[in-house]
Amino acid sequence: MRVGGARAVLAVLLVAALGSACTVGSPDLGSGAEPAPGQQPKQPPGPAGALSAYVAKVKRAQAARAFAAKKWGLAKTPLAAPQPPAEKPRITTRKGFEVEGGESLPPVFTTVPVKEKIVFLTIDDGAEKDPALLRMMSDLQIPYSAFLSDYLIHDNYDYFKQMQDHGVALQNHTLNHRYLPGLSYTQQKQEICGQQVKLEKRYGKRPPLFRPPYGNYNQDTLRVARSCGVKAVPLWAAEAFPDHMEWREWDRDLHPGDIILTHFRGRHDWKGTMPDMIRRVMKTVTDKGYAVARLEDYV
Repeated sequence: MRVGGARAVLAVLLVAALGSACTVGSPDLGSGAEPAPGQQPKQPPGPAGALSAYVAKVKRAQAARAFAAKKWGLAKTPLAAPQPPAEKPRITTRKGFEVEGGESLPPVFTTVPVKEKIVFLTIDDGAEKDPALLRMMSDLQIPYSAFLSDYLIHDNYDYFKQMQDHGVALQNHTLNHRYLPGLSYTQQKQEICGQQVKLEKRYGKRPPLFRPPYGNYNQDTLRVARSCGVKAVPLWAAEAFPDHMEWREWDRDLHPGDIILTHFRGRHDWKGTMPDMIRRVMKTVTDKGYAVARLEDYV
């Protein structure tokens, strides 16, 4: 089967699967009889069999997500994101966010250029270490990225190792969360590259993504970031709180590829817990017909 034909079949199958995802049906996907106990359902050979197996997997995952949504008090089951692209989209700096000579520097952006109704969830700093967040996100299988500052995570590195073990990418948010444009090149290097070293030592990987504190940066920031391995600088198009959303765009709405920011915070900082915040952001995302995808699959 040609690639285009396979994708068309996959799209049709996925629509059918996700449309009934909250009902756990036969694993044979409509072939008729149930398999005998202990036996796997027969699959047709070749691409059709692979597509059928993939759709069955999506159905099972979405049924489990529906159960988890009820457990965690979500009004609706989060939508399943499509498969990530084989080739990542080309990221460029958002207009108005440029610095002089920035053509060769890591791009600064708030939205990933995609057509699908997907958004990306990112959580900053690391102040609150709520075990319920780990359980909730694992149960719901919602992807997210953590941008970490060492001065807030050093008292419990293991919490974020558990996060990493569940597939969460740990990215750079500087050592001490300082206002970078007010620092010299050397001081910025200590903040950014110093955190690259810390995260690599603790978690085995040098982060390719970096978010400057407060979203503030200058040419030195991007030059430093490039020098120690940063490939891109994702900012955000919307910010989530337990009781409301805040928007960067004039229409106060989501758009395909938007990056959502929130923080590791608890009741002492805002009106609710981290699970409360997830309920709020997922209600907004799902009500608008969007799914949450993994940022690192696209950037």
